[in-house]
Amino acid sequence: MTITLYGGQRTRASMPRWYMEEKGIPYNLVELDLQAQEHRQPDFLTINPFGKLPALEDDSLQGPDGQPLKLFESGAILLHLAEQHSSDIHSAAERALTSQWLLFANATLAIALFVPSNREREFPRLMGELNRQLDPGHPLVGQSWGAADCAVQAYLAYLPIFFPDIDLSPYPVIQTMIERVRERPAYQIAMGAR
Repeated sequence: MTITLYGGQRTRASMPRWYMEEKGIPYNLVELDLQAQEHRQPDFLTINPFGKLPALEDDSLQGPDGQPLKLFESGAILLHLAEQHSSDIHSAAERALTSQWLLFANATLAIALFVPSNREREFPRLMGELNRQLDPGHPLVGQSWGAADCAVQAYLAYLPIFFPDIDLSPYPVIQTMIERVRERPAYQIAMGAR
């Protein structure tokens, strides 16, 4: 079995990479040079026709073309890895909850953080609710750290990197979670010790 993750600087490829490091899933990393437009070249466009990163090829499954399965979108990649290459998901309910948190992270949380008008409007409400819902000692879904935790925690850990002026003191649980996440060896490999 060969899993190949295509990523590049400042892309969401760091999320599936972090997940594979945490779970001990072997993979090959192919870093594309975005400045050189390597993600727009015909060879890569056969993997992701939209020319975006991350993308993943998994030769343990066949796609509809009979070739190794090709996936794009970090949430879809995380869900695939959780279902096919780890023991995180044990029931239909856990799959549904994992999907919910992956979609929340990539659609709601990402937009609240990175779109300035949404950050002003949505950030305090979302952070307040996350501060109530998160528990640094318990995973979001199931009994062990999983794909849902990876996605949500990755975005939270971006806060002090991309927005060092945001005051997180009203959200002590989130602050604790960010500190713990940044200490994880797999996080440091995938995200860099930032």
